[in-house]
Amino acid sequence: MTRTVVTGVDASQTAFRAAAKAAELAENSGAVLHICSAYSTSSTDALSTIRSHSSGRTSKAESRKLIDGVAKASEQVGASVAAILRESHPGLTIDVSAVPGAPAEALLRKAEELDADVIVVGNKNIRGVSRVLGSVARKVASGATCDLYIANTTH
Repeated sequence: MTRTVVTGVDASQTAFRAAAKAAELAENSGAVLHICSAYSTSSTDALSTIRSHSSGRTSKAESRKLIDGVAKASEQVGASVAAILRESHPGLTIDVSAVPGAPAEALLRKAEELDADVIVVGNKNIRGVSRVLGSVARKVASGATCDLYIANTTH
């Protein structure tokens, strides 16, 4: 029995399509859907470097505030997707979180933390040259400890 479905989103249409499929799967199996949105702290590291060269040192408080802002923006993306999905799946329980790290790593970490049964990702960038270089779906497939559903998001 499926209890927890995890999917990741950003502000793209393809991520929304994968999340919609995840919502459908979760609803049909009576599972909870967990939407996570990954965010990088590397941009905050870069900004800290720029600040330290231009105006002295960046304080820990400034860095923390910047990271918190990036995390909040990421969580708002997930919350927006969840709000749309709740309209078409009113009985579905949907949780949202922002997770630091690269998208594939964040999904894998969240799925393991939640002991997820299924991870849903889209098939964007798993064709042609990108297939060789890697994609979120490929990276998740190689590291998943649960089932993986790859939704067709290219239509």
